Amino acid sequence: MSIPAQAADIVDAVLDAWNARDLDRFTALLTEDVYWHDLGMLHPPAVGRDAVRRFSQTLLRAFPDFRYEVRGPICIAEDGSRCVVPWTITATNSGPYDPPGLAPTGRRIRFSGFDYMELRDRRVARIETRFDPAEAIEQLLGMQLRPPAGSLRERCLVWVQRALAAWVRGRRRAASASAAR
Repeated sequence: MSIPAQAADIVDAVLDAWNARDLDRFTALLTEDVYWHDLGMLHPPAVGRDAVRRFSQTLLRAFPDFRYEVRGPICIAEDGSRCVVPWTITATNSGPYDPPGLAPTGRRIRFSGFDYMELRDRRVARIETRFDPAEAIEQLLGMQLRPPAGSLRERCLVWVQRALAAWVRGRRRAASASAAR
């Protein structure tokens, strides 16, 4: 079996264990010092199998029907040490996200992103989960966070940003002048 095929088998096993909610099998496929940075984490990263298990339990409690589907070819480095997995997630927020204690919204979400994974000794050593968090949050809350282009909300946001930028520049100038004395 080729090295990329071995890497594909590891990734498939990880995804199968996750979708089966078999956290024992899932964490066994990770290195002891695994590093997982997910934009859905409130306090990233999770480092080590225990931290990954805790995050996974939190996520699956909040989204019991969480489904991870691979969207199209998994890109694997020739040496089998790294890969990118494009995915689509569907889930219903029917449980609390605890910790910290966020209440369920009952809303169903669907969004896409990708995982960058590093493999070592036939296990996953690093996962970086990337997606647009605003898209997921908008679906969870049922409201648009980003203002429509050209809207009054967008113009107000620009005005607030410019006022804050001027304030920051003024503080920096004052600090520089104070340090020069």
